[in-house]
Amino acid sequence: MQPIGTIHSPYTRIENMPIQPRGARDVEGSVHVREEFAEGLRDLDGFSHIYLLYHFHKAGEPRLTVVPFLDTTPRGVFATRSPLRPNPIGLSIVEVVRIEGTTIVIKGVDILDGTPLLDIKPYIPAFDAVENAASGWMTARPEDVEKTRSDDRFR
Repeated sequence: MQPIGTIHSPYTRIENMPIQPRGARDVEGSVHVREEFAEGLRDLDGFSHIYLLYHFHKAGEPRLTVVPFLDTTPRGVFATRSPLRPNPIGLSIVEVVRIEGTTIVIKGVDILDGTPLLDIKPYIPAFDAVENAASGWMTARPEDVEKTRSDDRFR
């Protein structure tokens, strides 16, 4: 697997970043897709949101149990969004502001600057919106997610 591009954002340090796109709603960034993948961007401009799949390239060693943000209880890593995973792959839904050649200007970016981009997929409400979904142990309110910032626990 090789990166198809790079994600750019205002965040140059892991500490004090939003922990989810909801906490970065108005933060702009960009996705720079490598030229050899430019044709793959065709028809993407009709979508308001996209999924970015990326490599948590600055994450620490994988752990099977972590204490996630907004919680104090150790949890199985697969029940969290911790970057300390056996395969450190991140996922964010971001808003497409515009596409300029091989650059996608995005909003709602909660990703470290320079992060390797693995894939892009369109967000399609008819496929992706799930009614009556359960959130397991997570009981945080949306406003808690918006204001919470990262620390160094996942280095």
